[in-house]
Amino acid sequence: MKTLKDFNLKNKRVLVRCDFNVPLNENGDILDDFRIQKTLPTINYLAQKEAKIILISHLDDPEDKVVENLRLTNIQKRLEELLGKSVIKPDDCIGEDIKEKTLKIKDEIVLLENLRFHKEEEEGDLNFAKELSKLGDIYINEAFSVCHRSHASIVGITKYLPSGAGLILESEIEYLKKILSNPKKPMIAIIGGKKVETKAKFINRISEICDQVLISGLIEKEIEEKKIEIQNPEKIIKPVDEVGGGLDIGPKTIKLFREIIMEAETIIWNGPLGKIEEKEFRKGTEEIAKAIIDSKVFSIAGGGETVEFIKELKLIDKFSHISTGGGAMLAFLSGEKLPGLAALEEGEPRSMKLEQEALK
Repeated sequence: MKTLKDFNLKNKRVLVRCDFNVPLNENGDILDDFRIQKTLPTINYLAQKEAKIILISHLDDPEDKVVENLRLTNIQKRLEELLGKSVIKPDDCIGEDIKEKTLKIKDEIVLLENLRFHKEEEEGDLNFAKELSKLGDIYINEAFSVCHRSHASIVGITKYLPSGAGLILESEIEYLKKILSNPKKPMIAIIGGKKVETKAKFINRISEICDQVLISGLIEKEIEEKKIEIQNPEKIIKPVDEVGGGLDIGPKTIKLFREIIMEAETIIWNGPLGKIEEKEFRKGTEEIAKAIIDSKVFSIAGGGETVEFIKELKLIDKFSHISTGGGAMLAFLSGEKLPGLAALEEGEPRSMKLEQEALK
């Protein structure tokens, strides 16, 4: 897989697939810019190399139509604040007029409009991907969080442009591979949140390499209600008491989980252990976060709610790695082949290979 540093970037139009899918309030204002800030090293690197920078991203789920509150205008404003330079935002992400704008880029950065205003993005439509590819000379994937999706901007563009991983995507792979290849033991996983169907495969996979898997009361409840088969049940540590009918873990569980955490050498955490949006059900998750920090061991945390909570506690810098992906992190650690990474690993785009063969 090529990375950002493998390309000659000077005066090249570089199409960067970012993840600016940030939490918003009812007015569309940004509540947390963590994912925007994570793209800054790649954007700054491209600027230093005198590349012409074109950023693309989705935001939320506009259901294939233009939704005014889901335009990337507030992302544009935040990028300008963070970068201290002009960011131009056209009203769409494809079209001849957009192509002309990208050809005239000088020092400014271009941020294209929400990809998911077009149904072809999530459908993985190759014609849509081809139209996007006309806007750049090189494609860089910096959106690990959607690499488990076969979307046009994640997989399709790689068929038409020389492609590579951005600095954060490269870092994500490095940290997660470390977990799978040679983790320090004992290794534990802490799994909270809901959507147990999406996490059951991960629990089963990670229980093969972890010594223990600590789960929330809500996960336990869903496993029992939906009769989901869990492998290695002897490794699964369930709550021993609860608060609010399972909406948080109780004091005995906090004590039990803390003792296990303090004995660990490697910790993976995905998902809150209670209904953290309500103040009375936050204590368990907060105490577990503090226990992980107190353990001072190699720790990885991921998932939107989890990361927001850690940031709120001002503990972001205390973890070894904060993953920008939730579902993608789970899929990677579950041993699944992520389409976005597979596309980057395939090398030169097929269209380029055909052109080179024709010249021989």
